[in-house]
Amino acid sequence: MMRILSFLLLLAGASAFVTGGTSFVGKPVTAMDRVETRSSTSLEMISHRKGFKKLGKPADQRKALLRALTTETIRHGRIKTTLIRARAVRKHVDHMIELGKRGDLHSRRQAMAWIYDKQLVHSLFDAAADRYADRNGGYTRVLRTVARQGDNAKMAIIELV
Repeated sequence: MMRILSFLLLLAGASAFVTGGTSFVGKPVTAMDRVETRSSTSLEMISHRKGFKKLGKPADQRKALLRALTTETIRHGRIKTTLIRARAVRKHVDHMIELGKRGDLHSRRQAMAWIYDKQLVHSLFDAAADRYADRNGGYTRVLRTVARQGDNAKMAIIELV
């Protein structure tokens, strides 16, 4: 009898804090609401304050790789590389074309410092102003292709537009 009386007092005391029925305005949480819709394999992390991709290389090797990829993209117009490298080199190729469009001596010297081939710089400065006169950016296009056979790396083609 004492248990029932204490239970009723507990209920009466708890209902003293509720004013005018229920104060809950949201919907009840069920077990299905708590299940996340993302799969556990998709890992999406935001890279704040990271600047650029390191490409798994020290700074000197990374710079040499980006210079070589920039030179070959401008020389051939299209190269096949990994997706991450293509996205990293796009910035540098666009910058070299911007320098070629500008066409002054300082721009030419900056391009000479980055591109390995001197004759390629001269041909870039001759052709870039005419070819990209009506375009204000976006001189390259990155197209995704099938994964590489050996290590299943994501591959891409970077090409001049």
